[in-house]
Amino acid sequence: MKHPLRIGTRGSPLALWQAEEVKRLLHAAHPDLDDAAVQIVVITTTGDRIQDRALAAAGGKGLFTKEIEESLHDGSIDLAVHSMKDMPTTLPDGMEIPCLLQREDPRDAFISLVADSIDDLPQGAVVGTASLRRQSQLLFRRPDLKVITFRGNVQTRLAKLEAGEAAATFLANAGLTRLGMTDRITTLIEPEDMLPAVAQGAIGIEIRSNDDATRERLVPLHDARTEAAVVTERAMLAALDGSCRTPIAGLALDDPADPGGNSMWFRAEIVMPDGSRRHVTERRGAWADAAALGRDAGEELKALAGPEFLAAI
Repeated sequence: MKHPLRIGTRGSPLALWQAEEVKRLLHAAHPDLDDAAVQIVVITTTGDRIQDRALAAAGGKGLFTKEIEESLHDGSIDLAVHSMKDMPTTLPDGMEIPCLLQREDPRDAFISLVADSIDDLPQGAVVGTASLRRQSQLLFRRPDLKVITFRGNVQTRLAKLEAGEAAATFLANAGLTRLGMTDRITTLIEPEDMLPAVAQGAIGIEIRSNDDATRERLVPLHDARTEAAVVTERAMLAALDGSCRTPIAGLALDDPADPGGNSMWFRAEIVMPDGSRRHVTERRGAWADAAALGRDAGEELKALAGPEFLAAI
């Protein structure tokens, strides 16, 4: 190679863990790559710089990817590592995501120093979250609660909780697992109670579409079942034209009724930000039909919600 394989990433502890994991997997899959042949390049994104307001008010998901994709486009890096839940459904021209690592447990984690679960929170308790999805789901279940904005990385949000700024918060179990911080979890929330964000727990690797050499390097790292689940969920999101400004959730899993593992169970929902209304749909079908099942679910949610609902969001 003329230069090291350069991995672009955000600089948060979780993002760096993800980049290091990709580096480790590349070394394991390709013994010809010595340590100097793979480098990590830290890139500060607009989403990292904005800490004083919710991302929904600042422009949506692309805030965590714009600068990284610009570096990929101009050749400063060769691949970009992303949390797939942060990715817009449409990529820039000339970019693709050919590789998804095996997905971590996608459930949300409830974290509190005063309650064992959402239902145990005192009447009117303050809950901190940066996610409009979590806010809407929480208020649908507990309209008495007060939600405030918690921005920052995992460590920052936990510090705010310990400082008493809120009675509880939510974080992705996947991130806490990767950081070795599952001891901070009060309880994991089952999908039936709170659906996670689309593609939560999945790590994607983005490259230039014309970079065949890097694509070939990534083939051993790719997990096909994760791809099918993410395709399902993102197809639903695309049908709804979803972003950080839209409270949408979805999760595709193996159908427990099919021991052969060829079928999926997919559940998706859209919720008003104030939790006042919610629409839910489910699909069961073959993993081979992932995109069609997701798209169909999204179209049904759009029809159920109607223009008035979507306009309010």
